[in-house]
Amino acid sequence: MRIPFLLIAIIFSSLLYAQQRPNIVFVLSDDHAYQAISAYGFGINHTPNIDKLAREGVLFRNAFVNNSLCAPSRASFITGKYSHINGIQGNRDLVFDGSQETFPKLLHNVGYQTAMIGKWHLISDPTGFDYWNILPGQGDYYNPDFINNGIKGRVNGYVTDLTMDFALKWLDKRDTTRPFCVLIWNKAPHRQWMPPLQYLHEFDDTNIPIPSTFFDDYSTRTRAAYEQKMKVDTWLAPNYDLIENFNVKPPYQRLDEYWNEIFGRLTPEEQLAFEDAYTPGNDAFKKANLTGKQLAIWKYERFIKDYLRCIQSVDDNVGRLQDYLKQKGLDKNTIVIYSSDQGFYLGEHGWFDKRFMYEQSFKTPLIIRWPGVITPGTVNNDLVMNIDIGETLLDAAKVKIPSAMQGESMLPLLKGKHPATWRKAVYYHYYDSGGEHNVAKHVGIRTDRYKLIWFYENKGWELYDLLKDKNELHNVYNDPHYKQIQYKLKEQLHQLEVKYKDTEMINKT
Repeated sequence: MRIPFLLIAIIFSSLLYAQQRPNIVFVLSDDHAYQAISAYGFGINHTPNIDKLAREGVLFRNAFVNNSLCAPSRASFITGKYSHINGIQGNRDLVFDGSQETFPKLLHNVGYQTAMIGKWHLISDPTGFDYWNILPGQGDYYNPDFINNGIKGRVNGYVTDLTMDFALKWLDKRDTTRPFCVLIWNKAPHRQWMPPLQYLHEFDDTNIPIPSTFFDDYSTRTRAAYEQKMKVDTWLAPNYDLIENFNVKPPYQRLDEYWNEIFGRLTPEEQLAFEDAYTPGNDAFKKANLTGKQLAIWKYERFIKDYLRCIQSVDDNVGRLQDYLKQKGLDKNTIVIYSSDQGFYLGEHGWFDKRFMYEQSFKTPLIIRWPGVITPGTVNNDLVMNIDIGETLLDAAKVKIPSAMQGESMLPLLKGKHPATWRKAVYYHYYDSGGEHNVAKHVGIRTDRYKLIWFYENKGWELYDLLKDKNELHNVYNDPHYKQIQYKLKEQLHQLEVKYKDTEMINKT
């Protein structure tokens, strides 16, 4: 039977169109502060493979999240919507509604092969993916469980390596006639910080200075800054919390059921390696009987080194990914994104964790490589957000962007343009309250120079002039010199609440 010429032409043109669409690889880490990527210039560690992406693509210096918390940010990445619209406002027992539109689902509908691998953290099963292999909940660093298309099983190895292993295996088995979109979402460097064996002694001989704001006294801030439970010297104390977060004694010796579950996963060889790495330092710590600032600095050093050790493995696997794409001839037509679900305090203001709208938490790393579209070595200072990623990828794939998405396509920015209509301010809303870290609910607006925060739970305002006060130490809300700026920012804040349909806040500010 002869196939009609018109049908052949349609099939050929469809295949050609599919091949012209870019492949997409989206690597997302958990709590990876931009300060801990050497391309951002802070000098506390070296991430050569992530830096290579930046040299070959674009590094965004002003990328922000809408809600600095793991599950909410992840939901916003894939839906392009604020938390009050996509339903995930906090981390506590909120189940993501997988029936709503997401960018992977929309790509899948037009012929993309889609996969989700690693830390999902949204409770419900992923939808819109041909293949998914995810960590249950937060997941474990060593010998973790994975849920492979609904089937749960333990896998031997280190979680960051395994996540990339599964991704590369899926890429090997894909249909090479169709474009692909794979989300490779890491657990690292989320607490509890358990480095891979090869990096247990990394940074042992390195002096990592404390941030200049480590002993911040919050003297001009509202009560929210005083009432938080994120201070390294207070809330990571030499008791259960210190053992929990800093490996003060060989962690597998904990009798607590939770810790037996985590550290019981270690093989005898892994347990010995941990004991060798941490026992000398733990013994010296107990003998020194540190107090005050010396104790705070010791805890900071233990925290920051374990955190950075976890990142070294992330960077190694970004290198593995780049090597794979090049070897398979996929590097020329593949968009590679590297980002984090939010920033993280690395001792700034004396804190660890995230949540607040201050820069280190609110701002996240974002690097995108797309040969032939992005000029290598570009640095962008426009205000971009996590809710922009979905629209950008749909636009790049020539897929219609749903009107319900609340972000903006960054495609013009990727092409080196700076549209006059691009956003002049970003809107933030942290909806959670109390809990482990006791950060008050707040909303806010940030422009290229100013930041206004409304702690509506506490009825307190903060205003920062980022040009004069990049460390956000001086709240100038009550300074008469900023009265007009304050009025204008409040007006803009209200406009953004209306724009993003944040009805809870419209009548509160």
